[in-house]
Order: sequence, then structure tokens, then C-alpha cells
Amino acid sequence: MADFNTLDGVNVAGKRVLLRADLNVPMKDGVVGDTTRIDRTVPGLIELADAGAKLVVITHFGRPKGARVPEMSLKPVADALAKQIGRPVKFADDCIGDAAASVVNSLKDGEIALLENLRYHAEEEKNDPAFVAELAKLGDMYVNDAFSCAHRAHASTEGLARALPAYAGRLMQAELEALGNALEAPKHPVMAIVGGAKISTKLDLLGNLVAKVDQLVIGGGMANTFLAAKGVNVGKSLCEHDLLDTAREIFKKAEAANCEIVLPVDGLVAKEFAANAPHDVCDINDVAADGMILDAGPATIEDLNKRLETCETLVWNGPLGAFEITPFDTATVSVAQHAAELTKAGKLLSVAGGGDTVAALRHADSDQAFSYVSTAGGAFLEWLEGKTLPGVAALRAG
Repeated sequence: MADFNTLDGVNVAGKRVLLRADLNVPMKDGVVGDTTRIDRTVPGLIELADAGAKLVVITHFGRPKGARVPEMSLKPVADALAKQIGRPVKFADDCIGDAAASVVNSLKDGEIALLENLRYHAEEEKNDPAFVAELAKLGDMYVNDAFSCAHRAHASTEGLARALPAYAGRLMQAELEALGNALEAPKHPVMAIVGGAKISTKLDLLGNLVAKVDQLVIGGGMANTFLAAKGVNVGKSLCEHDLLDTAREIFKKAEAANCEIVLPVDGLVAKEFAANAPHDVCDINDVAADGMILDAGPATIEDLNKRLETCETLVWNGPLGAFEITPFDTATVSVAQHAAELTKAGKLLSVAGGGDTVAALRHADSDQAFSYVSTAGGAFLEWLEGKTLPGVAALRAG
């Protein structure tokens, strides 16, 4: 984190701190359904408020596309935020102009306000300089605590960081430190597990990882394409037959980088995609023409768990099988639980992220034991792909 401006040693007392959070939470009928993003944001807010900041929280919600959509108002989020913090949160029904200024100017040291949905203004996503200037009027300094939005060059993520003294919030700092320890300066051996349905959505990710990790485990439907590229008959399994040459190129890149690509050696094979469908455990070379590989098999699970025991660092994105339906969640659950045990024992640094990944680790009751689980979807993936995130680059010191 030496490359980024943090809040360490920064005096915020009496200052208007404009903090970009990600409070884009699930909501139905005006009630917040999952407070995970709020919960993660709260400690950083309390730290700043207790230090005497006049804290002004800004965030987007949904995709109103520049219109004031009543169902996408942040008022219910302000109420949920106040409940989680345990202290009042003032609310302004706009994020710029007189309505916002009136609420911000009313704040005493240590008080908190939430401004209305940034995306009620189309200029937010356009990173419009005039809109940035209007937002900047409301703060003396800017804190970005929304890594999950850092891949977007929007007014509130990139523009403001150029307009005001800018710092990484505690949540952003924790994310950057976890990700840096996992891939930028990791302890080797490093294993990456990449699963999911299609390699077509993860080509940049795979290309970046083979140059950075020692073992690249490929699971889920993606594995079938790589198996087919090696001449394995995967039956009716999900497989991108038009990308076999691409898979072969990734094999070549991995070999040149001294990265071992690890594929399933057996699988749970069924004739239909359905919960509790009749299935067999098959050697990966013995899949019937009408069979579908829906999960890795017991020999693969044993192999992966043994490999984990020799690793220092694990990066995980994507499930190893159709984890949403039993019993095809077995491999994901088993390997996740073993990684969690190794992490708790201090033998493994484990970092995971991506929507399906978070859901899969929660399903395995393992997410709390991992070193860090990122709730950032697109930003986490772009970081894995080695791309520069505008919202992070704008916080770079100097």
C-alpha cells in the first residue's frame, strides 16, 4: 500500500470528508435484504466520525440512467445505515446543489450524512467535469472506500480523486493489501482456482494468471473445453468447441511460464442437468457420448486438497462444478472447506472473489475463514486480468 494515499496520520477533525461507498444493496419494497456491503463499510465510517470528520457519504444505487426513479432512492439505505452504525444519518434528496449543500453545511463534527443516488444524474457515469466540480464543493477531502466500483472511471470514483486531496478508505486499503499479497507480491507456491461456465468470459484472466501462479486449476464447464483441446471426449458436457485452439494457446503460454495447468482426472457424470440426477463417477477419459460432466470427482478432490497443502497462497474465482444443485456441489464444498481449514491453521493465504465465488463459499460455509473474500465483481475480475483500475490509479501517491 506504500503506492497509495491512506488515512494513516491524516487529521480529519472538522473537515468535510466526501466518502465514496458502495451501498448498492439488494432491496425489495423499500427494505434492504442483504446488509453485507453496509456492514463492511460501517467500521470505516465510525472511525472517521469518531475522529471528528463531518462525513458525507455518496454512492450509486441501481441503474436509473439519469432519471429520478423513486424505487432507486437511497432513503431506505440511509435508514439501514443508521441502524447498523447505531447513530443518526442525515439524508439529502440530491447529491449536488442546494439540497445537498444545506445538509452538508448542517453537519457538526462527528455527524454523518448520506446524499441521494449519484446516478440520478447522467453526468456521474460520464465523469462530467462540471458534475465533478459540483460534488467537490461539498468536501474538503475525498475518500474512496468502494473498490467494487474502482474499475469505472466515473465522476465519484475517478474525477473526485483528481479534484480533492484523495485517500483510500479502510475497506479499499484492506482490499488492495489482500490482493497485493495474493498476486503482486505473493508467497510461493501460488495456486489459482478458476471455474465457471465458459473460458470466453475469462480469456484475459487466464492469460494473466499463467504468468503469475505456479498452478492454475481449471474447473466447472471451462475445464471441459481444455479437456476437449487435449483430445478428451467430454460427451454432451458444456464445451466451447470453437475455442479449442484458444485453449491450446493457453496451454503453450502456461508451459512457457512454467505454470502447471491442473484439470479434473474424474467427474460426476449425469444425463440431465437437475438436482439429484442419477450419476456415475467416471474417469475423465471414460465419459459416455450422452454424458454430462457436472462436477469434479473424488480423485480430483483428493488431488486438489493435497496440492493445497503444499501451497502458500490461493486465489479463487469460480466454482468447480454446478454448485447450485446437489450433489454437484461436492467438489466446490470439499475444496473450499479444506482451504478454509488450512487458512485457519495459518498455513495458507486465501483470497477469493467474484459473484458466483462468494455464493459458492457461503454455500460451503467457508467464506468467513478465508483470508479475504472480495464482494467486488467486475473490479475483482479486472484486477485478476491485470488491468489498471481507474479508481485505484487515481489514489496513487505522488
